[in-house]
Amino acid sequence: MKAYHLNGQAGVGGLVLADVSTPEPASGEVRIRVEAASLNYRDLMILDRVGQGGLNGRIPLSDGAGVVDAIGSDVVQWKVGDRVAASFFRDWVSGPFRASYVPSALGGNTADGMLAEYVVLPATALVAVPAHLTSVEAATLPCAGVTAWHGLIARGGMGKGDTLLVQGTGGVALFGLQFATALGARAIVISSSDEKLARARALGGSILINYRDTPDWDAALMKATDGEGASHILELGGPGTYDRSLRSVASGGKIVQIGVLTGFGPKPDLARLQWENADIIGVTVGSAEHFVAMNRFLTDKAIHPIVDRVYGFDQAREAFAYLRTGAHFGKIVVKL
Repeated sequence: MKAYHLNGQAGVGGLVLADVSTPEPASGEVRIRVEAASLNYRDLMILDRVGQGGLNGRIPLSDGAGVVDAIGSDVVQWKVGDRVAASFFRDWVSGPFRASYVPSALGGNTADGMLAEYVVLPATALVAVPAHLTSVEAATLPCAGVTAWHGLIARGGMGKGDTLLVQGTGGVALFGLQFATALGARAIVISSSDEKLARARALGGSILINYRDTPDWDAALMKATDGEGASHILELGGPGTYDRSLRSVASGGKIVQIGVLTGFGPKPDLARLQWENADIIGVTVGSAEHFVAMNRFLTDKAIHPIVDRVYGFDQAREAFAYLRTGAHFGKIVVKL
């Protein structure tokens, strides 16, 4: 089979397509014929630090979907031909998160990812693909979709009448927007692009703020909400946005902390959380159980993920380059 590997060189030049042996499933394992894999900002960060060690030879990308191709012994929940997607954390099946799950994150330091023609995983690490979704759409779900679900709904309890702030129009942001719209919550979207804001409005965004034109977007948000703020905030930016998120959260609200899009830097002053009886919810994706619950919701609400561009398997480098531009609206997918 063919698979991409990281060859130890940082950047897109370190992504190499090679011929390797097709893996065979052992007891309790399933082989998947991968039909599509999607990119996340994490994958770009990994690509850029390959030279730091621990990633040489790794198959990248955490997210992928396909068809069960072969089954090892003692597997009863899957059959050949089933459509499945892989859970981000191979070992986090259900229950609370444990630090021991970290090494099982696909496409990371110690676990191969999905950018290959065939992948073998434990049967417990797979979830069924919703029948109304294509494999390209399903490949966008494991990281971005589950992250938004886990933070906003499973732990954040977002529902009808709430107000959500999403930062930008990447994968997690747009899943959050779609979830909010389906639940009857109001959605506020900030972006540097009027074109992207217009597209966000079509998905249900009701308050749209261009942060290039309005750098004090937190003040604009408070004015637009009559001083109440947002009950739920998808904090995707990091140090560059955190203080404004703190000034935007409503009394009793929740900041779902996810991203580091602006890098790493000074820690914000969290005193306002106490004054407003607000919470920070730290989220790194979720479990297979979260994934299954989200898929039921997607099916019930007939939600389709937003896919920006689809690249061929031989165009993986171009897909990474496009991700780096930040021009995407929704998800970038590699189709096998």
